[in-house]
Amino acid sequence: MIKNPNSVYKVRFSDCDLFGHLNNARYIDYFMNAREDHLKDYYNLTLTEYYEKGISWVVTGHEIAYLRSAVYDEMVNIESCLLLAESDSLHVELVMTDESNTHLKAVMRTHFTPINPKNGKRETHTREFMEWAKSIENTAAGNTKSLQERIKELRTMQKEKETV
Repeated sequence: MIKNPNSVYKVRFSDCDLFGHLNNARYIDYFMNAREDHLKDYYNLTLTEYYEKGISWVVTGHEIAYLRSAVYDEMVNIESCLLLAESDSLHVELVMTDESNTHLKAVMRTHFTPINPKNGKRETHTREFMEWAKSIENTAAGNTKSLQERIKELRTMQKEKETV
């Protein structure tokens, strides 16, 4: 099973500031939309289905590092992975690079908490969901590393690709 799905997106004019740079707040939108696309396209998981089953997630935190500007009309690659699945939370990492995957643009880690959309109360993941989530968990991505340590690791990996 693919643990690091990715897709390519075009930076749109309406998402940019006056300098043609992707607006900081829009990085989060691009990341969240990409993760939703990855869940559907790679794992056949739609958030609507889960919502109808009485399962949903809310974001309880983001940690993001802006490393290099994404600019108007540029194609960017977004990769996502599930770092850690716990009974009461999901930890996801998203990485944006240029299309050729040679320059890091931004890295974001997001913490999701499961809730029941009917009553708004916290839930725990079902055993069935946890079995599936553990099958796509990417422990190699370093779920215990700090964001800055992870960025150093990603940069090293990019440099190693360049020398091959």
